[in-house]
Amino acid sequence: MAGAHVGADVFALRPDYRALLIAVDGIVPGPSDTASDALLTSAEESARELLDAQPVEQVPQVAAWRDAYRAFGAKPQRTRNSLEALLRRAPAGLPRVNRLTDVYNAVSVRHGLPLGGEDLTRYSGSPRLIRATGAEPFDTTADGADVIEHPDEGEVVWCDDAGVTCRRWNWRQGRRTRLRDDTTAALFILDALAPLTDESLKAAADDLITHLTGLGPDVRIAQRLISA
Repeated sequence: MAGAHVGADVFALRPDYRALLIAVDGIVPGPSDTASDALLTSAEESARELLDAQPVEQVPQVAAWRDAYRAFGAKPQRTRNSLEALLRRAPAGLPRVNRLTDVYNAVSVRHGLPLGGEDLTRYSGSPRLIRATGAEPFDTTADGADVIEHPDEGEVVWCDDAGVTCRRWNWRQGRRTRLRDDTTAALFILDALAPLTDESLKAAADDLITHLTGLGPDVRIAQRLISA
């Protein structure tokens, strides 16, 4: 956490960007349960109410992320930020994966911000948000096969010492650090752009922490805010 970093060239794109990192240890893994199902059901209902009032691309937080994607050359109609992807799925039902993944997907939708979750034990060094050179490896799958891809030059990516962990800011997470059914230590990244306020970002973090502390008797949590 102490070594986590956001590059100055990323802040040059969006000076309003803030990253709130939450590291959690002591999680007791488990499948989706009644509590995580209820949380997702609440998130689905809030998404339906939101989208009854406006198309998803006009939701202010979604529009802000679409603008951020355009700023580094991505096409948001083709590669959707994680918040938009979840909002589009929510009216028909969000996936039930396991209780850890269910919790952070629900918080993302309920609070209107992209939120990524990764297995902290699989990190090599500290997380960094940078503009890619294009040489960084990205461990993913294509057509059912394991492949190594590379980001576009200038693309905004999260990475560690071993390579890219999430492409296009918050579009697609890598295979190496993804959450698993046996994950006991996790890193969550809450991405914020205006119009999301600092108060709203804190409320999302508090909601996430409240539910994470229910995932084991010995859960330990640390957090760090990075801003310009």
